[in-house]
Amino acid sequence: MKNKVLSYMGFAKKSGNVVSGVNTCTVNLVKGRVKLMILAEDISAGSEKKIMKEIRKADVNFVKYGTIDELSHATGTSGRSAFGILDENFAETILREIES
Repeated sequence: MKNKVLSYMGFAKKSGNVVSGVNTCTVNLVKGRVKLMILAEDISAGSEKKIMKEIRKADVNFVKYGTIDELSHATGTSGRSAFGILDENFAETILREIES
């Protein structure tokens, strides 16, 4: 199951439908582009507080899943703890896979 979620995130990244990092995600949340937020389970308290404020304002679904290393590796980045999925279909598929 975990491998499927990480694979979908990799596909979404390759198609340009993932933004990563707290600041980049915040900008895209404000613009209304993010359909699903994925936060690493080991996100720092300060980063979580900052991004959760914007998630609530934008009224976007979010889920805590995986570690910073796992998620960053899947998307070809390093040290990122927040990931915004920009495509509705990827968002639905990833959320369904996490919840199953």
